Amino acid sequence: MTTIALVGTLDTKAEDYAWLKGRLTELGVNVLAVDVGSFSTADFADVSSDEVIEAAGEDAAKLRERRDRGEMMAVMGRGAATIVQKLAEEGRIHGLLAVGGSGGSSVAAPAMQAVPVGFPKLLVSTMASGDVSPYVGETDTTLMYSVVDVAGINSISAMVLGNAAAAIAGMAKEFEARTKRAPVEHRPLVGLTMFGLTTPAADEARKTLSDLGYEVLVFHATGTGGRAMEKLIESELIVGVCDLTTTELADDLVGGVLSAGPDRLEMAGRTGTPQVVSLGALDMVNFGPKDSVPSEFEGRTFLVHNPTVTLMRTSPTEAEELGRRIGTKLAAAKGPTELFIPTKGLSGIDVEGGPFHDLEADTALFDAVKKSLDGSTVAVHEQDCAINDEGFGRAMAERLHELIRNQSGKKEN
Repeated sequence: MTTIALVGTLDTKAEDYAWLKGRLTELGVNVLAVDVGSFSTADFADVSSDEVIEAAGEDAAKLRERRDRGEMMAVMGRGAATIVQKLAEEGRIHGLLAVGGSGGSSVAAPAMQAVPVGFPKLLVSTMASGDVSPYVGETDTTLMYSVVDVAGINSISAMVLGNAAAAIAGMAKEFEARTKRAPVEHRPLVGLTMFGLTTPAADEARKTLSDLGYEVLVFHATGTGGRAMEKLIESELIVGVCDLTTTELADDLVGGVLSAGPDRLEMAGRTGTPQVVSLGALDMVNFGPKDSVPSEFEGRTFLVHNPTVTLMRTSPTEAEELGRRIGTKLAAAKGPTELFIPTKGLSGIDVEGGPFHDLEADTALFDAVKKSLDGSTVAVHEQDCAINDEGFGRAMAERLHELIRNQSGKKEN
């Protein structure tokens, strides 16, 4: 029977969760309550707070003795994520629902982010009207604003939570039914990264891959785009990656606004997913409006891309470090990995005569990445062209196809 996991702080929100459990039962679904309350003793919890703490590798008694709320919330989040992920993998739950304020939402978020894209997850939160990125991450979590505080059932909260219960019940029933149906045949999925200034290469790669029989998912390299792609790789939904535009790593290094975090460009390597990688748009770091650029960068080369985006040219020192980081990440990959270097330019503005053309910086990048790959199994293809020149995107796409086909052949044998 369809089962919903309720993740909540049952020491402070017991009334709300008891009401939700009753409403979900009326809607014809089972409920599995996971208690993430710091000092809970709720009698309707199926997974106790002690079990959640233990799942995070901590001692419940010692943790409570320290009475550190921040530590407690972090531990509960890790434990809930571990438990929910296991329940989902075992097919014991078909949806995830949590309600709460800032504390409850921060604990529920890791659990929401631990299950794959496509698994139903709904968070009713007092925080849903502001910056929701800490709660959503790279997942398809559905957020619902609670309107009033989650502090007991009243005429308003009953309507909001009633809608939430109906929504997650419907999503979970469909999810369970979908898992029982014969899988729908679709073309293999591949990921492709692009930026405005690498669009011609990305378009060429996308068309080539589509013609070769793939469904191409294009991710805009804006931080969230890179993280979303890596989440899908982790979820084993993508069979190969054409990581043409790795510019997010420049923002992570220098402090730009489009960082995807320090782990960008690692998930395909960890999972053994075939990948072809290039250095697209590593000539730039992204900031907001010109007057928002930190004063420490005064004197650097800038280009106002539009009123809300200011680009800064990466320096030779920064380019060298980017090359070292990329080479180190690729060398550690477990699966088929190859690097394509466009020796005459990394973007539409890093070409001869362009505002970001800097041969010294590009050479520092190329030399550092090749040095970091010395002794590895990663093949390096140096192309005598700029990234957006005709043929570059196609070459990457065709090589990715070969890597995927070769890996599939090995698995079949």
